[in-house]
Amino acid sequence: MLGIDAMEPADAALAWAADEAARRGVRLHLVHAVLPVTHHVRGVEETAHHKALRQLGDEALDKAAARSHERQPGVEVTTFITDGNPAQVLVRRSAHARLVVLGSRRLGRLGEMLSAASTTVPVSAHAACPVAVVPEAGRTEEEPPYLVVGVDASRSADAALDHALEAAASQGASVRAVWVWQRRLPGFFDEDAAIEACHRQLHEATAARSSAYRDVPLSHAVLRGHPVEALAEASEHALAVVVGRRGREGFTGMRLGSVPHGLLHRAACPVITVPPPTDEGI
Repeated sequence: MLGIDAMEPADAALAWAADEAARRGVRLHLVHAVLPVTHHVRGVEETAHHKALRQLGDEALDKAAARSHERQPGVEVTTFITDGNPAQVLVRRSAHARLVVLGSRRLGRLGEMLSAASTTVPVSAHAACPVAVVPEAGRTEEEPPYLVVGVDASRSADAALDHALEAAASQGASVRAVWVWQRRLPGFFDEDAAIEACHRQLHEATAARSSAYRDVPLSHAVLRGHPVEALAEASEHALAVVVGRRGREGFTGMRLGSVPHGLLHRAACPVITVPPPTDEGI
């Protein structure tokens, strides 16, 4: 499923979604939501304004469908338009999707909070399926292709690893599993021993799951630094960086988690956020 923005079409996200649908052998569902008319517009003005927004949405969906067919002629494309908050509409419909794809407007955090049309953070935080946010900026992908996945001891990281391995298998890519060690308290202690412990935990966390994907090359790396910066740098030329999100409690940003939230602003490649296996609808 791809979210369509009538005002700012996301060509990179459209191409990414069409290619992903072709790889998976599934249909591509294009969704557009028309924001409710503002409270100070009434009567005839409200009707005319709403009709204009619906027309823009219909035109955007038609153009997106045509471009999808041009890129991947074998992919079935369907469209859907409705009234409502875009993020809320996409979250509801994610219960019936395998993956939600969004373009990145690269809003700052304040802009995110103030924009009713902002979808990347709320949808990544609440969708019932994985969410891929695809930036528009041009970049180079390294050959041979690889994905980066952030790993720690959480169940959400296990879900992210499963998604990364499955995606790599479908694309003939490798996976780089990254554990980031961050010094949290000043003091004198054995950093080498801490790093060695991280290596052991990383291998333990990936051993069982990687055995199901023996044809996918898997490498391990323990990096020092802030998780957002370390993962962004490690995935600069990757097909995508895959991370798990936090549980069901908390406000949107807290539910998403600071690392995936930060990567949505920092990473140069697509960011795929995977919900934990305990979430409803998974």
